[in-house]
Amino acid sequence: MDFHAVVAKSGAMFRRSVLIAAAMILTLAGISAGVYAQLESGNRGILPIDSSGLLEIGGIHVDVGAKDSETARYAGWRIAQREGFRKLYAASHNVPLSQAPNLPDSTLDQIVSSINVEREEIGPNRYIADLGIMFDRARAAEYLGVAGGQVQRSVPMLLIPVTVTGGTATSVELRNAWQRAWAQYRTSDSAIDYVRISGLGVDPILVNAAQINRPGRGWWRNIIDLYGAADILVAEVQLERLYPGGPARARFIGRHGPDNAIVGGFTLTAADSDSIPAMMAEGVKRMDALFSTALAAGQLQRDTSLNLPPPPIVELPPQEVAPAPATKAANAFQIQISGRDVTVYNFAMAHLRTLAGIQSADPQQINAGGTSYVLVTYTGDISSLANALRGRGWLVETSGTVIRIKSGSDKPPPIPPPAPVAPAPAKPDPAQPPPADTPKPSETQ
Repeated sequence: MDFHAVVAKSGAMFRRSVLIAAAMILTLAGISAGVYAQLESGNRGILPIDSSGLLEIGGIHVDVGAKDSETARYAGWRIAQREGFRKLYAASHNVPLSQAPNLPDSTLDQIVSSINVEREEIGPNRYIADLGIMFDRARAAEYLGVAGGQVQRSVPMLLIPVTVTGGTATSVELRNAWQRAWAQYRTSDSAIDYVRISGLGVDPILVNAAQINRPGRGWWRNIIDLYGAADILVAEVQLERLYPGGPARARFIGRHGPDNAIVGGFTLTAADSDSIPAMMAEGVKRMDALFSTALAAGQLQRDTSLNLPPPPIVELPPQEVAPAPATKAANAFQIQISGRDVTVYNFAMAHLRTLAGIQSADPQQINAGGTSYVLVTYTGDISSLANALRGRGWLVETSGTVIRIKSGSDKPPPIPPPAPVAPAPAKPDPAQPPPADTPKPSETQ
């Protein structure tokens, strides 16, 4: 393996080991009882909902009567599926609802992933509810008339939710309504590729409220590399209550980058404490729109100081030998494989190991139902490797020295057919006489 590739691979492994070791040292040394309590307490953040493969439409009201409650509920869900697809089609194509097609129930049963009950009232022979319908993105794309349901997105952004209340700032150290709202938000249709934290493991130590005020680029580079991100977004809410249980006012501020630059903000209010979760959910939607607008306007430019430094160049003493022929330098790149099926990961590894120019492909973390990480050594630059993977049918995104690949569906991408081979020229038949203008052997001597 090339020396620089070994250094790059060793550096990535060293950075991860340093982060985890630092967290363990803080815990074992017992620098503060609060840190230990954060790691041991179960009253911390919740896991984010994975909505990468879903399309959602909500707020569908149904009111159905039938001979009994179960029949009415079943009929209401059927009606919600039909209306949900028509509303999703109209929203996708920006057309009136009257122009949306009607699909048979048998087809809807195949493309509907789940039904979310927002509110329901069940009587002896009546069913009243507000429902949300979740459609499988890959299966519904054919009927929606969109190419695989793909959305052009940003580079992976590490999202840090910060709550400031009572003069104290927290992130995922304690469970709170702001982190819960972000965890429950379905990000599949957002222009921002969020990397959300849950508060489990070493999250409260590595990504806490104090981290957003630390300008050190070395620590930021280690953190975003550990979480598989390329940039930083901070969603801050400053919550003020008039009195316990009474009206509340929240100031939402969006920030970007390691220098905590303000992107924008807005203010929302809640009538009482019971209304705070709904206010937080609305705040997440508004904050996502704020970040998406800034991305479209070119305001979320990645700070180049977050790039990993190149490996050191070691000058070897000259040797009195004949110079070797010039060859392309071997570079180390991280490949992030996204897929919900282990078959996608297996096909991706087979492609990587058989791709021309790949010297090695070493798995770093395997997650068959999410994102797997592979360190490859490639003879060439990142654009050449990205184009080679696109030629194999993968959807490819690049950022720095990271390449993210995924399939356009739940299945591995089909291998493109080989280029047609030109027919070989026909050999002359010795039994046929030569053309009239062909000189005889005696004439050419």
